[in-house]
Amino acid sequence: MVVFEDNTLLRESLFQLISGTPGLTCAGAFPNCNDLLFNIKKTAPKVVLMDIQMPGMNGIDAVKIIKANFPEIKIIMQTVVEDDDKIFASICNGASGYLLKNTTPVRLLQAIVEVYEGGAPITPAIAQKVLDKFRRQSPVSSKELNTLSVREKEILECLVEGMSYKMIAASCKISIDTVRFHIRHIYEKLHVGSKSEAVSKAIRGSS
Repeated sequence: MVVFEDNTLLRESLFQLISGTPGLTCAGAFPNCNDLLFNIKKTAPKVVLMDIQMPGMNGIDAVKIIKANFPEIKIIMQTVVEDDDKIFASICNGASGYLLKNTTPVRLLQAIVEVYEGGAPITPAIAQKVLDKFRRQSPVSSKELNTLSVREKEILECLVEGMSYKMIAASCKISIDTVRFHIRHIYEKLHVGSKSEAVSKAIRGSS
């Protein structure tokens, strides 16, 4: 994985933390996104930890470029502020997770593993903001979202909350295979091909 963070002390700390964790490798830690595509091609990461506010290109624009060129890469955003607009812009641009910078090292490492395994780790306070928007503004305003069954809407809400397939299965009291079955139908009905696209459409459809 790689890190984009303009704060030198934090960037070096993250590099040491990740590199010193068994099973994880930090292939690079960069102060900005000025050479974004070059650095991504050079390091070939599976996961990117992306700061939102950096000199030059910001993290939100960087996410959009990464996902357009390397759609398989998972991206976790990091910020010091719970800014609604930045949260939704990051998710809609393809970010898989969103954490505050005061997240503990242990939780951060867990989030990296979760996103690699297909989860969408989000700081609880931020997840609540996403859920509040999703629930407050009914998805019936979107024709595509309105085609979902009650169970499919329930599972989509779980995706918005950042749950992994395993967590959704436990929450809905169904098997992981059944979760995959429903999510496949959700993707087909929403005309999307990934979890982040489905969450993005849910947010946009409820706005």
